[in-house]
Amino acid sequence: MLRLTLIVALLGNFAFAQQPAVDPHAIPPDEQYVLGPDSQPQANVPHGTVTEFALADSKTYPGFARKWWLYVPAQYDGHTPVALMVFQDGGGYVKADGAWRVPVVLDNLIAQKKLPVMAAIFVNPGEAPAPAGTLDKDKKPAVRKNRSVEYDTLSAAYATFLLEEILPEARKQVAITDDPEGRGICGASSGGICAFTVAWERPDQFRKVYTTIGSFTNIRGGNAYPGLVRATEKKPIRIFQQDGARDIVNQFGAWPEGNKAMAAALDERGYDHQFVMGEGTHNPRHGASILPYALRWLWRDYVR
Repeated sequence: MLRLTLIVALLGNFAFAQQPAVDPHAIPPDEQYVLGPDSQPQANVPHGTVTEFALADSKTYPGFARKWWLYVPAQYDGHTPVALMVFQDGGGYVKADGAWRVPVVLDNLIAQKKLPVMAAIFVNPGEAPAPAGTLDKDKKPAVRKNRSVEYDTLSAAYATFLLEEILPEARKQVAITDDPEGRGICGASSGGICAFTVAWERPDQFRKVYTTIGSFTNIRGGNAYPGLVRATEKKPIRIFQQDGARDIVNQFGAWPEGNKAMAAALDERGYDHQFVMGEGTHNPRHGASILPYALRWLWRDYVR
């Protein structure tokens, strides 16, 4: 089993983060992070297409609407089933000039034959109008967000949502493999624990996980996972895990300690697992900078 330790740093915060004090005169450590050539558009590389869709309602999460996107690689021949990656908080991953630039990474790695011909689904969490007259902090009509319910809950509900509501729509546009070894899932923070939960609950459908700054803490019981991993027969899933030593510590727990505990449990149970622990905060920069490496590692032996 491969192992990797990278000493890295980054700076930033999400909602609810309680970050350690930072020397205002120090150079922000996240400036060390830049996206490498695999995350930059390359000349003579075929570009896949990205199409935006809307799901107006949900059977699994009634009343909540969302946007989602589908990437179809240029190499798709119109009928041969392709591999698949699914990304939570999809709007942040799908932007070609954003923090993650997943379509660019896929274009490059597929062209290099470092990844199989692969489609990608990017799904936003559900939102619904708040009660009439409710305003947000900007005095605009407020919305109810279903992200924590969908992502932090330890159950098969979100996997069911993907399998019964999103994949059938995607399959109207592209043929997707039924082989669980040909399906992976990715997310950050609550999306990171969600990615693990999907594969944990449905290894018959998803077997590759990339989780970054994962919320393996007590938001909705996620701190139970290390014990569950140890107590449960090993499942046929492969996990690439990232976190930073200066990640969140708040009323729900300590993200670095939760990720370390999770990594220890996965190793003890003999999972095909790699953990990259940096020195950063609750920020996508570390995970995005190693995305091409993580994808190559997860898919390294997939039979194309």
